[in-house]
Amino acid sequence: MKQNVFIFLMALAVLSWPVSSTFAQDHGDHAHKENHEQHDEAEGHAHDDGQEEHNDHGEETDDHDEHGHDEHEEGKTEIMPDAAKNAGVATEKAAPATIGNVIPLTGRIVINQNTQAHVRARFPGIVRSVKVNLGETVEKGQVLAVVESNESLKDYNVTAPIKGVILERNTNLGDVANREPLFTVADLSNVWAKFHVFPKDADMVKSGQSVRVHTLDEGKTGAAKIDMLFPTADALSQTLVAIAPLANENGQGGMKWRPGMTVEGDVAVSEKQVNLAVRASALQTMENQTVVFVKKGNSYEQMPVQTGMSDGEYIEIKSGLKAGQEYVSEGSFIIKADILKAGAEHVH
Repeated sequence: MKQNVFIFLMALAVLSWPVSSTFAQDHGDHAHKENHEQHDEAEGHAHDDGQEEHNDHGEETDDHDEHGHDEHEEGKTEIMPDAAKNAGVATEKAAPATIGNVIPLTGRIVINQNTQAHVRARFPGIVRSVKVNLGETVEKGQVLAVVESNESLKDYNVTAPIKGVILERNTNLGDVANREPLFTVADLSNVWAKFHVFPKDADMVKSGQSVRVHTLDEGKTGAAKIDMLFPTADALSQTLVAIAPLANENGQGGMKWRPGMTVEGDVAVSEKQVNLAVRASALQTMENQTVVFVKKGNSYEQMPVQTGMSDGEYIEIKSGLKAGQEYVSEGSFIIKADILKAGAEHVH
């Protein structure tokens, strides 16, 4: 009896095994399929959302580029009047002008020989006191030294014959005063620009001609006239010497020109009337073009121009501007820098 029950249970187990296995497999396949469909749907949804976000971002970028382009115009900048004035920007109107045909000369600032004095003792004697130092400014009649005369054994004053600066002091307390100068005093309110004229230009340079004097860096400029031409040539260079007197005050009681400075001079040997001209300081170079900055309201715009003859102060404009247009005559480099800065920021 027990043996028959055992055989029955074994047969029942064998018959039920394929059914359970198939059911489990079918159930697993169904779950896998559902998971896969959910994954595809999630991926599609995420992709669609991402695409929409990407498109939105792209549209925002396009709007930003378009807005930036509208705000910036190449070759143009805007500066408020107070800021321009404080920066040293000045304007003038383009107009006809008389421009000289110039010859460039080189030279130096020297002491005006006509306003220099060598001060000597009137009588030989012993220097009892010295009242001034080298480089000191003195007034006419001021006491420079006191000398005891050898003949009278009395003291007398040595005074300044002109107002000026003590350039040389050749005496000290106890020295013997004789025929040699004790002091050299020079009035530096007027100096000479001493130029060398080469033989090829000698026939064109004449007394009375206007000359624009300037330092090598154009930091200082001045107007003068050739006052004299030395009749003899320099033995070594074979150049002639031209002298142009210069007023020497900078508006603050000091010297504008100092003796020893190297200078250049543009001598106007002939003149020509031109239809349109601007100051030479107005010209700048932008992208290999010569330009002038034209002012319209608070805006400054670069205008390419074609130039002609120049005398160093004014330059002829053949094309690019019209008479009456307001242009930047001083501080044009400031406008140039501002335009370049704006362009660089736009590219960035």
